[in-house]
Amino acid sequence: MPTTYTPREMLAKLVSFDTVSSKSNLALVDFVQDYLEGHGAVCHRIYDETGEKAGLMAHVGPMEAGGVVLSGHTDVVPVEGQDWTSDPFEVVEKDGRLYGRGTCDMKGFDALALCAVPLAIARGIRRPLQIALSYDEELGLAGAPPLVRAMRDRLPHAESVIVGEPTRMGVVTTHKGGTGFRTEIHGYEVHSSKCHEGVSAVMTAAELIVWLNARMQENRARHEAAPTPQSEGFDPGWTTLHVGRIRGGTANNITAKDCWFSTDIRVMPGESPDAWAARYQAECARLEAELKKIRPEARINPILLTKNPPFVREEGGAAEALARRLTGDNALRAVSFGTEAGIFQSGGYSSVVCGPGDIEQAHKPDEFIEISQFEAGWTFMEKLVDGLCE
Repeated sequence: MPTTYTPREMLAKLVSFDTVSSKSNLALVDFVQDYLEGHGAVCHRIYDETGEKAGLMAHVGPMEAGGVVLSGHTDVVPVEGQDWTSDPFEVVEKDGRLYGRGTCDMKGFDALALCAVPLAIARGIRRPLQIALSYDEELGLAGAPPLVRAMRDRLPHAESVIVGEPTRMGVVTTHKGGTGFRTEIHGYEVHSSKCHEGVSAVMTAAELIVWLNARMQENRARHEAAPTPQSEGFDPGWTTLHVGRIRGGTANNITAKDCWFSTDIRVMPGESPDAWAARYQAECARLEAELKKIRPEARINPILLTKNPPFVREEGGAAEALARRLTGDNALRAVSFGTEAGIFQSGGYSSVVCGPGDIEQAHKPDEFIEISQFEAGWTFMEKLVDGLCE
């Protein structure tokens, strides 16, 4: 007999795997694949270049086109440095909430999707149900492109993709795209009393950060002066440029030899992540040329880490129609955070974002999902399965 779990049991099992993005997710993938194959699913893995991580795709039902994909990611953000009041990798119920790393983002949805498989089989599935679980979503959606390509090659094409990021079960039809860099700066060390003879990597980084912030303020001012139709529903309604981490230097009285910082640029629909990346790279090249006039050894290396397309609303999209039918939600929603929906859409899939939980709880200490949201997500799955069995 194949093993079955209640949604709560499945959530507890998934959360128990420490799949912080810096670690392997293979133990979780092993468990999920054994579970799905036990219920008759056809599964395929897609490994990363290290072999330490894998995406997983599964197909249940007739081997034909026209089904539904439930898309989630297996990785979670770190817990180090956060003040948790319970074990992050154990689901704890308290005051109508389920606490644990990933309960909201997004093992809650993953658990519901996995529990929908035996339900679909028991009720007599007549249209395909597919599961897509990626790796490294939290590292710039890195695992989704190879997973989507493999699904197109190996599985019948689905009619709709539901990306279950937390939206409080609201239907989201558009979000920003993005690009991200790690900028490495190599300067030239001298005593700070002679700083004009050296190149400070830290102060060079500061110049680039000021440039990034200035572009963001220009975007904001332009939006506030003349909002565009594309900005409707977004908060904020302009492209943002953000530096999240910086490290460099050796001492207060030495011009810094090395420095690096991380940047994410969240790009509005209608604007191009490629164009923003090129614009930033051009500024790095301009500044590097100035530094080399002082010391030819100086260099700036903007390393492109991520580049993800915006997700835009599809006129008459099958995924949107399905999600609205299942939820009864007819509001138009846009979000500023990124998801894998834009990657599925670029791969030729009709897509929508809809899942339980609130994005406000994601990535925080004592992350939680409200039990009422988890239950609403299961009601959604039951209705979805009923539709696939008609």
